[in-house]
Amino acid sequence: MKGRIKLLAIVLIFPFISYAQVPAQADTLIKKLDSLQQKDSGNPDKPNNINPKAYTENTNLTPSTYFILLGSNIKQQFTTPFHTSKRGWVRFAEFAVFTTALSFADKPVNRFAINITTDHKTIINTSSFITKVGGLYEAYTLAALGTYSFIFKDQKLKTTTLLATQAYVTAGLSETVLKFLTGRQRPNYYDAVTKTNNPTFHGPFSKTLRDVNGAKLNGSFPSGHAAVAFAAATVFAQEYRDRPWVPVVSYSAATLIALSRLTENKHWITDVFVGSALGYLTGRQITNNYHRYARIKNGEKQKQHPVALTVQYFEGRLLPGLIYHL
Repeated sequence: MKGRIKLLAIVLIFPFISYAQVPAQADTLIKKLDSLQQKDSGNPDKPNNINPKAYTENTNLTPSTYFILLGSNIKQQFTTPFHTSKRGWVRFAEFAVFTTALSFADKPVNRFAINITTDHKTIINTSSFITKVGGLYEAYTLAALGTYSFIFKDQKLKTTTLLATQAYVTAGLSETVLKFLTGRQRPNYYDAVTKTNNPTFHGPFSKTLRDVNGAKLNGSFPSGHAAVAFAAATVFAQEYRDRPWVPVVSYSAATLIALSRLTENKHWITDVFVGSALGYLTGRQITNNYHRYARIKNGEKQKQHPVALTVQYFEGRLLPGLIYHL
């Protein structure tokens, strides 16, 4: 519990540390930004502009705009079912069918994961380290990247790191709500009567479950570690997709974190699969929302400077002129 509190504190305090010298400005962005009604900037016909030169002071995330975007992201996450198209529901149905089929592998995969860790100290230690990387250590990594970007004035890295913290928080809230609603048993739940573990869904308001040591267990579905790991990884993969090694490293790290939840006997394979998918979709949403924001800010700047001075060469003479942007 203390680790979770520290993690949330680091994630939420970092924006203020990075932008402590940037004064908050009155912003009506909350009235302008409703990306649920705008064309997705992540579509192939209009890809997000990830050129480092596109990350300017004009599109800078101040403390106020950071939380406005964060609120917009959370709103989108929790109201998506009310705005999903027919095609979206078809894809969700396909995803649900696949997840249901995968659920038949929950117990076999769980037994396999336990078997490969039994009496293998190296695997146990490695699994424990990796799963910690997906918790508090990941927040430390984001804080370190943010500090580096601030010191060396890397605007793109600074923005990307802040977006990753938004993805972390948004995915974390989503998986927490889903865990409460589903109330699924974890594989390390101890049933004193049957002495077996089953991937049972108890729903909300179910009685508190405990592990073999008597410690309280929260819900299992979906995996929070997988969700936040893939959310942050997707942000970096999307913003640095022009550097192939970044997506490879990002998704490889997220995959190892997700798999460690199996070898740690904390989750079923469907928990990990759904958590990873949730994180990926959250990361995509966060990056697309930021680039919509960037287009809004750039549009405002253009309107503020509709007239530009120009000089042209004509018949041996330099002629001054004005260009008016409609």
